[in-house]
Amino acid sequence: MTSYLEFEKPIAALDARIAELRETADTGEIDIDSEIERLAAKSRKLLASTYAGLTPWQKTLVARHPARPHFKHYVAGMFDEFLPLAGDRAFGDDKAIMGGFARMGEQRLVVIGHEKGDTTESRIRHNFGMGKPEGYRKAIRLMDLADRFGLPVVTLVDTSGAFPGVQAEERGQAEAIARSTERCLSLGVPMVSAIVGEGGSGGAVALASAERVLMFEHAVYSVISPEGCASILWRTADRAADAAEAMQVTAADLKRLNVIDRIVKEPVGGAHRDSAQAIQELAKAVREELETLKKLSPLELRAAREARFLAIGAL
Repeated sequence: MTSYLEFEKPIAALDARIAELRETADTGEIDIDSEIERLAAKSRKLLASTYAGLTPWQKTLVARHPARPHFKHYVAGMFDEFLPLAGDRAFGDDKAIMGGFARMGEQRLVVIGHEKGDTTESRIRHNFGMGKPEGYRKAIRLMDLADRFGLPVVTLVDTSGAFPGVQAEERGQAEAIARSTERCLSLGVPMVSAIVGEGGSGGAVALASAERVLMFEHAVYSVISPEGCASILWRTADRAADAAEAMQVTAADLKRLNVIDRIVKEPVGGAHRDSAQAIQELAKAVREELETLKKLSPLELRAAREARFLAIGAL
């Protein structure tokens, strides 16, 4: 069952009417197939026009949609094999950041990403995708393994930010994020990062400091959430839509500012409406980027990372 966002109410009303007519048609008493098809065409047209003109705040809501694919779905749909690895070898295992060895066709690689969970129980277990220090240290451990064995790294970013709890601060949250970012930049193997939902603050940057950063069409990427920004600037989260507009959080804005390198198209109506297609589009983009990057030496890869970060904001 599709979960509709606030701005999708007209689409929801049409779809509800179509569902009612289909129930009537199933009884076989009257033929209303033509009316159903007319309304279905109207619904598809309205969906396409709505998503063609989304505001930054509406894109933020789409990026947070609970039915969007999560890390486990990307792993199942993009990779032929996946061997998960757990723990940071210092404190424990963080379920918000997952990773391990994977295979994409003939290409062996390491994949790391945020897992938000898709049920109440799993969201709590994965801490809603908000990584703790041990999660970022696990990511560092996996990147070390990738460097040692000459395996490319693919990261899938989807987090509102790193976990802000006292326990995380006590265990060195800032230091863990900084070292994870540093490890991304120092890798001697290709690294491709994809912002697949929310890319929030340092919790996202710690896994997205690659030489190639991809972003889904309706994903968002920012230094702080729109609500957090609004609370700081205007002392109220009610102006989150204004903050999202000012922060330029959308893929189109970030591509123009050289923050990301490539926008990956989503199915009409967002990745949550056709997860399989969205996953395949991302897989295709990742394969293409890895094919290009594998020709570069470790020195050239580090130089490419440095160049892309120095180019951010240069118009």
